[in-house]
Amino acid sequence: MRPALRFLLRQLLWLLAAVAVLYGLKAAGERLLPRAQAGHAVRAVLFINGTLGDKSFFDGAAKGMREAARQLPVTVKIVEGGTDPTRWLPALTALADSGDYDLIVTGTYTMAPYVEQLARAYPERRFVLYDAAVDAGRCACRNVRSLLFRQNEGAYLAGWLAARLDRAGLPGVAPGGGLGVMGGMQFPVVDDFIVGFRAGAKAADPDLPVATQYANSFSDPALGKEIAKTLFGRGAGIVFHVAGASGQGVNEAALETGRYAIGVDVDQYALYRPRQPALAARILTSVVKNVDVAVLEALRASLREPAAPGGVVSLGLAERGVSLAPRAGLLAQWPPALWQELEQVRAEIVAGQRRVPSAFSARTPG
Repeated sequence: MRPALRFLLRQLLWLLAAVAVLYGLKAAGERLLPRAQAGHAVRAVLFINGTLGDKSFFDGAAKGMREAARQLPVTVKIVEGGTDPTRWLPALTALADSGDYDLIVTGTYTMAPYVEQLARAYPERRFVLYDAAVDAGRCACRNVRSLLFRQNEGAYLAGWLAARLDRAGLPGVAPGGGLGVMGGMQFPVVDDFIVGFRAGAKAADPDLPVATQYANSFSDPALGKEIAKTLFGRGAGIVFHVAGASGQGVNEAALETGRYAIGVDVDQYALYRPRQPALAARILTSVVKNVDVAVLEALRASLREPAAPGGVVSLGLAERGVSLAPRAGLLAQWPPALWQELEQVRAEIVAGQRRVPSAFSARTPG
C-alpha cells in the first residue's frame, strides 16, 4: 500500500474513533441526565385524605407543593381523596402503581399504615409522610421520610397567651370565665395540641378552668359551631380549635356571640381578613404548624439525597416548624410588656429551660 494512502486510511480510522468516543460520551450524558435536561428532576404528588378548602392543614400542605413547583425542578400534582376512608388506600395504591410519580406525599396518622404497606410493596418509590411517622418495628421503610411537629410547644404559647388575655379582660368578655378547646377527634396529635394548650394556660393562671370537647369530625363546620356556642355559653371567653374544617364553625360562633377564637395550622386571621374582616377580628391568633415549609424542605431534601430520603424529622419552635401567628387585629394593640413576657416563655422552651408536656409518652418534652 502506498505511504500516502496508508496515511489517509490512518487519519480516517482516527476520525471515526474520535466520533465514536464523542457519541458515546453524549449518549452517556443523556442516560445520566435526561430529567435535568428536561428541567424537572422529581415528579411529586400530594394525596390528601380529605378535601382542600379546610383553611388549615390540607391547604397548608398544598401550599408547600405549589411553592416547590415554583422554586425547584419538580412537577407536582394534588389529589383530593375525599372523606370516605375506604377509598384512601386504593387511591394511594393507584398512584404508587402508576409509575407516574417518583415521590408520593401524604399526611396524618391515619395514612401511616398505608404508607408502610406501600413502601414495602414499591421500594423504588419514595414517600413523605407529614404529621405522622411509620412504625420502625413493623417497617424499616428506608424510602419514607417522616415529618413530625412538636405542636405542643406552639400550643403552650397559645394557652399562656389566652390565660393572660382572659385575666386582663378582653373587650366584651368578663375576666375569669375560662377557656375552651375543641378537638376534631381524640388521637395523639390533636391531644398533643390540647395538652400543650392546657399546660400553658395553667402556667399563666393555675385557677383558670379549661373545658375540652371533641367534634369527632374534621369536616363539619355546623357541628363545630354548635359545640363552640356551648363552650361560650358555659362562660369561655376564648375557644382554641384543633379540628380542621370543623374549626370554621368555632370562628363563626365567636363572631355571633361576641367571643374569641384561636385558630390552628395556618394564620386564620390573615386568611379571613380580606373578605370577612369582622370574622377575622374575632380570631386572636393561630397556632401555626408550618406544613407548607416542612413539605417544601422535604422535596428539597429529596433532590439532594435521591437514594436515601428516609428517617424522621422533628420540628418545633427551635426549628420554626411551629409558631404563633404574627400579632394582628386586637393583639396588635396590646401593651409591649405582654409580648416581652411571651417571648421569654418561648425562649425558655427553645433553650430547654421550660418543660412542655406531650401527649406522646415516648417523646421527651420541650
